[in-house]
Amino acid sequence: MEIGDWRDRPAAVRAGEELDGERLEAYLRERLPGVSGRLEVEQFPRGYSNLTYLLRLGERELVLRRPPFGANVKGGHDMNREYTILSHLAPVYPKAPRPLLYCDDEAVLGAPFYVMERLRGVILRPHLPAGMAPPPPLMARIATALVDNLAVLHAIDYQAAGLGELGRPEGYVERQIQGWAQRYAKARTDDVPEMERAAGWLAEHRPPESGAALIHNDYKYDNVVLDPADWSRIIGVLDWEMATVGDPLMDLGTALGYWVEPADPPEIQALQLSPTTLPGNPPRAEVVEQYARRSGRDVSNVRFYYVYGLFKVAVIVQQIYYRYKMGYTQDPRFADLILAVRAFGRTAGRAIEQGI
Repeated sequence: MEIGDWRDRPAAVRAGEELDGERLEAYLRERLPGVSGRLEVEQFPRGYSNLTYLLRLGERELVLRRPPFGANVKGGHDMNREYTILSHLAPVYPKAPRPLLYCDDEAVLGAPFYVMERLRGVILRPHLPAGMAPPPPLMARIATALVDNLAVLHAIDYQAAGLGELGRPEGYVERQIQGWAQRYAKARTDDVPEMERAAGWLAEHRPPESGAALIHNDYKYDNVVLDPADWSRIIGVLDWEMATVGDPLMDLGTALGYWVEPADPPEIQALQLSPTTLPGNPPRAEVVEQYARRSGRDVSNVRFYYVYGLFKVAVIVQQIYYRYKMGYTQDPRFADLILAVRAFGRTAGRAIEQGI
């Protein structure tokens, strides 16, 4: 296969998510010496949270991140926090994109934003074009690299990187369970009893803290960039908006929440969360075993972390659906997301009864 042909590419900007090109170009020219040419803007259209754009100024390519239109910027779309994380992380973790500038002047684009270098590579999205799916032996190597890299990320000396104040690891698990239950309640639109049951079960079965590490909190295939010449080598990790210092097994749980496998019920497979059902991917149980070997961590309470991952992903989906219902976005991809919330709730119930 011609893997060089599958590098991730942007598309036209979605209606209603356009940037003020004139103001943005003037701002960039003042702060990035040596840029030339007219500003061209495209959008990476597949994300569901913060908006990501490709900027071209002559021969230079940059990536801009800003909150969704209509979002509560102070409540989960903090551009300054994400920029700060990358500023400290990039020098010690080469897979973090290098940030270039941060803007809190809302007169430029109507919201804070930051600009970083572009990483050119391959991203395995949930819906792959015909011919892009890696053959099973390559897919197995990519999966191994993905899990190993999560363990490497959790081994970073976050104190030495200047990220010791990023989070509060003590009591992290309890705060997460309470926090995601509260977020669900605030974004609730429909009656989904399975979600209420999962929230109660998590509160009653909380294990002791397993330790503290820098955690990504949204780790999955479409947040890593693969080397175009060797897809089994990860060259970048994207979307650090939810990163913090906390219990690393909660990060593993989130990754497991996205890890749908061929034996799962059709309703959850139909959501196409991540290309984990492609031949060559290991089942969740093997993912857990590999992570345990690579990290040396005790994963005996993995059922709890998996149910947590399912519940958390469902709440994120519910929040996006809430924005759609309230009219803050007109993106047609969001219209049926309540069906995904229901499917996650049912899958969490099965996990409570049967494990991973």
